[in-house]
Amino acid sequence: MDAVRLILTSRRALAGSGDAPQVMAAVWQAQALAQAMGSRLAVAGPPELRGEALGLTELAGRGCGVIERPDIDTEALLAAQLTDLGDARQALTYLGGLLGEVGIALVGLASAADDETTYWQCMEAIDAADESRDRVTEMLRRLTDRDEALPA
Repeated sequence: MDAVRLILTSRRALAGSGDAPQVMAAVWQAQALAQAMGSRLAVAGPPELRGEALGLTELAGRGCGVIERPDIDTEALLAAQLTDLGDARQALTYLGGLLGEVGIALVGLASAADDETTYWQCMEAIDAADESRDRVTEMLRRLTDRDEALPA
């Protein structure tokens, strides 16, 4: 499945999640998808994005690592369904939006947390999502710079 469709699926899951475990599962899925996209861009994406894409892979992996892996069947794992990035600019734009929504959802979850463990998991995941979004923004900037450098 292409990246944009998976991102839209992830956004709907995040928006439709109700309780804390559902939110955390949706956040984990989004971070795993960002990790898979970063990995794919690092290997097969435009050369000027490869360094930032590796950084995205690492940061999104950290975002997954701070949250307990949800009990998800392999078939339901969005990152495993990624077969095509499609247009890199469009995919990155959508991913940046998803990562912003992840941060907002985590802020809400952290502010309602009853225990310190959940609170600190959310804080670490917010940090990872924010840094991942920074990488996405930098990749979009590099694509713009590349396009502007091309002869008319």
